[in-house]
Amino acid sequence: MKDLKKYYLIPATPEEIYTALTNPITLELWTGEPATMSTEPGSEFSLWEGSIVGKNIEFEEGKKIVQQWYFDGQSDDSIVTIKLHPDKNGTSVELRHTNIPVSDFDDIADGWRDSYFGNLADFFGEI
Repeated sequence: MKDLKKYYLIPATPEEIYTALTNPITLELWTGEPATMSTEPGSEFSLWEGSIVGKNIEFEEGKKIVQQWYFDGQSDDSIVTIKLHPDKNGTSVELRHTNIPVSDFDDIADGWRDSYFGNLADFFGEI
């Protein structure tokens, strides 16, 4: 298992990014795919037509999202923590993703950079 910790700068407020990551309608706008999402702890979520699935654990509006991501056959919980910090150019997004299977690590890291936060940055516009 491997852990990933990265920072991304998104040209939007923490509140805008929080909404973009937690509201299923907004998620569909920037991902281009149907999304199932709720801010109810314990609820299940699904993104990119089921490519990413898991359970919502904790929410702090405009500040923090904690989720468990499911990987087939994995016994250790893979936890994603996203913290949103105000920045003069928008928001500094702190990502920590723990217990990623080694065989999936490169694809997951690329996906966070390109598909997840890359698409989100494009959605809000370039800095």
